[in-house]
Amino acid sequence: MRVTSMVAGLAFVLAACGGEKKAADQSATATPPEQPAAAPAAAPSGGGGTPDVNMVLEGSTYKFDPAELTIKAGDVINFHNKSGGPHNVSFWSDSIPSGAADALKAGMPDQMAPLEGPLLTEPDAVYKVSFAGAPAGEYKFYCLPHLALGMHGKVKVQ
Repeated sequence: MRVTSMVAGLAFVLAACGGEKKAADQSATATPPEQPAAAPAAAPSGGGGTPDVNMVLEGSTYKFDPAELTIKAGDVINFHNKSGGPHNVSFWSDSIPSGAADALKAGMPDQMAPLEGPLLTEPDAVYKVSFAGAPAGEYKFYCLPHLALGMHGKVKVQ
């Protein structure tokens, strides 16, 4: 049974990764970034920010760009499917602060499973995750189809 599950999971990852060519930029439906996704600022802000995280395939590397960021409670992160999709964002329930699961569940519409966003298959598709009511701490996340290929990241909520 365990081998069958592993083979099925590997087949899913290979099917999700196989043979996609980069599509031309179709930014007509994309939401423009409201602020750069640069390194975290040391000065406190009033919250309400909307940082962008791109989900990309560069060469043979699947990654979130940036892979680590710092936000305020109440911020919303826009996860953009840029290349190499389908992608999603999922949070490990044992790698988030105590009591954070309920806040994340409320801030993640259309979940495939608890703490697991839907697959983004369209180029430039955006999935928004709200951290309203989220307790301070680190939130580790990953892309389900590309987890075995090292696609993961971390959000620090202040």
